[in-house]
Amino acid sequence: MRPALVSWQPGAGHQGIAAAPVTRATRAGGLGPGLRIGPGLPAAGEKMMQNVHLAPEEDEDDLYSGYNDYNPTFDTEDLENDIGFQQAARTSHGRRPPVTAKIPGTSASRPLGTAFGSKATLTSSMGRPMTGAIQDGVSRPMTAVHAAGYTKAAMRGSLFDPLGQARGPAPPLEMKNPDSSEEKIRQLEKKVNELVEESCIANSCGDLKLALEKAKEAGRKERVLVRQREQISTPENINLDLTYSVLFNLASQYAANEMYAEALNTYQVIVKNKMFSNGGRLKVNMGNIYLKQRNYSKAIKFYRMALDQIPSVHKEMRINIMQNIGVAFIKTGQYIDAISSFEHIMSMSPNLKAGFNLILCYFAIGDSEQMKKAFQKLIAVPLEVDYDDKYISTNDDPHTNLLIEAIKNDSLRQIERERKSMAEEYIMTAAKLIAPVIETSFAVGYDWCVEVVKASHYVELANDLEINKATTYLRQQDFNQALETLKMFEKKDSRVKSAAATNLSFLYYLENELAQASNYADLAVNSDRYNPAALTNKGNTVFANGDYEKAAEFYKEALRNDSSCTEALYNLGLTYKKLSRIDEALDCFLKLHAILRNSAQVLHQIANIYEMMDDPNQAIEWLMQLISVVPTDAHVLSKLGKLYDNEGDKSQAFHYYYESYRYFPSNIEVIEWLGAYYIDTQFCEKAIEYFERAALILPTQVKWQLMVASCYRRSGNYQKALEKYKVIHRKFPENVECLRFLVRLCTDMGLKEVQEYMTKLKKVEKLKEIREQRIKSGRDGSARSRKEGNAGGDTGGTKGEKLSAKLKALPGTSEPYESSSSKEIDASYVDPLGPQAERPKTAARKRTEEDDFADEELGEDLLPE
Repeated sequence: MRPALVSWQPGAGHQGIAAAPVTRATRAGGLGPGLRIGPGLPAAGEKMMQNVHLAPEEDEDDLYSGYNDYNPTFDTEDLENDIGFQQAARTSHGRRPPVTAKIPGTSASRPLGTAFGSKATLTSSMGRPMTGAIQDGVSRPMTAVHAAGYTKAAMRGSLFDPLGQARGPAPPLEMKNPDSSEEKIRQLEKKVNELVEESCIANSCGDLKLALEKAKEAGRKERVLVRQREQISTPENINLDLTYSVLFNLASQYAANEMYAEALNTYQVIVKNKMFSNGGRLKVNMGNIYLKQRNYSKAIKFYRMALDQIPSVHKEMRINIMQNIGVAFIKTGQYIDAISSFEHIMSMSPNLKAGFNLILCYFAIGDSEQMKKAFQKLIAVPLEVDYDDKYISTNDDPHTNLLIEAIKNDSLRQIERERKSMAEEYIMTAAKLIAPVIETSFAVGYDWCVEVVKASHYVELANDLEINKATTYLRQQDFNQALETLKMFEKKDSRVKSAAATNLSFLYYLENELAQASNYADLAVNSDRYNPAALTNKGNTVFANGDYEKAAEFYKEALRNDSSCTEALYNLGLTYKKLSRIDEALDCFLKLHAILRNSAQVLHQIANIYEMMDDPNQAIEWLMQLISVVPTDAHVLSKLGKLYDNEGDKSQAFHYYYESYRYFPSNIEVIEWLGAYYIDTQFCEKAIEYFERAALILPTQVKWQLMVASCYRRSGNYQKALEKYKVIHRKFPENVECLRFLVRLCTDMGLKEVQEYMTKLKKVEKLKEIREQRIKSGRDGSARSRKEGNAGGDTGGTKGEKLSAKLKALPGTSEPYESSSSKEIDASYVDPLGPQAERPKTAARKRTEEDDFADEELGEDLLPE
């Protein structure tokens, strides 16, 4: 291709020069600074070139003047985002020569930039340097590849620094103005977030009051934040997420503090705000609050509203809400609706709680067939836990054994145990519930449940159901069937055999068949040496035979196997009491008290031990703790009254004795103490009530009726006293004291019956003397018979003992023949928690003139000791 020629127009100067396009071949030729002419140019062209004038480079009116003033340090901007530079750095793109610009003068010599070598300077055919040429030590920018941004270090006098690190550190950032509105809003928002976090942490630590205070403060600051944002910006800039979290936390803290009305109002604010996209889900929480308030209809309503707003992808949440709806229906007694909810759950995502609740609903409506089906569904619920075989090592690999030991009791294993234990509890409870009603008898029902359990992966529960069947027989007082059921386990594996033998030992111990109880206790111990219940039962049989030392060894072994066996620890304390090892017994019961804080038996034993140690203050303190646990225990109250009486505090003693009488008005000792207290305080009329109660309880003892008559006499009511003595005389005609008081009263009142009563009194006194003589002669005869020979003495002694016993059985002068024996007289209520209390002692009363007269005539009447 032949290039076009350049013409010259006079007067145009150098500005009229137009540069012809330079082809690739022209550049490759390298023919000097002049215009390149093709090889076929005629001679006339050479003449024309004589009139061509090149533009001087030093001309101030140069079109590209000023480019040389460009600062080369600005070439490195945005190098990371410059596609051309990145491509040149990775490839040989930078080695190619630049394309000549189409603008006149751009064909000047320019350095050929490469990523590694130097830059070759190219000049135009007119001798003008190309764009990018170095002049006076300053390089012009390469307009064609301006984004490259790098130059030759040797020619520029600087190192390659595309990131501008040679310029030094960046200038410091401008300081934030703390007084600016944006900064204040930012700090306030940060404070609100901190308050919400503190509220949640306080709730998790159990400090509900502090959590509510923090939530309220967060709410107040959030409202201030919203007002400030509205003043300086548009409402679209309000942080809705922060508002939602503050309101939600406040409602939760209200609900945790049982401030349900405030919680519901806060939830309503969230639910009614359409700007909160997921606010409708909080209707579940509102339903929970209504459920706690027992407003079941509203709870169901809100649960259903929440269910409508939750998409089907959230399957687990929908199942939980359906379960809540079913529970609410159970609370209202709508079992059919509850059944539909639980059946839907068992068909979609079966779980243990829904299956158990389904059984309860069918049990409530009495549908035995559906109960069976629901029980089978409950058994079929997947447990999703690993079996114990996984944690048993099958080889001797130390690494494997170490791994098994590490995971044998980790948190995941504990969760599996809890889930399995919960499943077993649900199944056992359901079986015990439906077994008596699904068949004609509970035994047949238990057998059906056992067969179903055996066919599932809960095989080990079948034996527990059998043992529970025996326990049900015990509750029905059918001991024979219970024994037969338990004896079936004698040929089972060791664990089941030990459990059955333990129960058999317990049954025979209750029936006082100690030999059989001991045999089955031995069988239980031999089957499982580490069974604490079996060792405890064995210790009980030895304890009953009086071998306390051996019993203590069995109890200690049971505690070594299971330190939480409270029965063994309690029995060990009783054993130490029998062995008079009081300090060790006290240690046992104090340890037991640390485990069972509110056990009445343990508190009573500790108080009793302190009483045995002559420490009444400690005994009173522990008895005070005991009555806080069992405030209506009459025996404990009477024990406190006795201790205060021994300490001389009559007012406290009267208080506790009176409380004991109020809860149990048949304790003779309490009645006697109260009657004596009123006599001692000169309130004989009040004492009559208690002695009449004693006479009603023990009608065969003349003592209490004499005390009633004596109270009438002491209070000055002689007519009633006389009537009472006459009633006593009719019931007990041989009572000397009654006849003496009748003679005295008739004499004082001038009644004619005085001679009759005097005659009877003489006969009774004479009969009393005869009895005393017989008793004395019987004692002398028995003494003589003991001094005689062995052969004859045996027979005589036997007769003398029979006579003495017969005479002793006769009533004394103060008792009628109908009176009961001393054993019957001393009978009183004995609380199973402790020994019988001693009879209270009363202070001596003041003597009166009437008493002095009675001493002269008849002697003092009887008072309780």
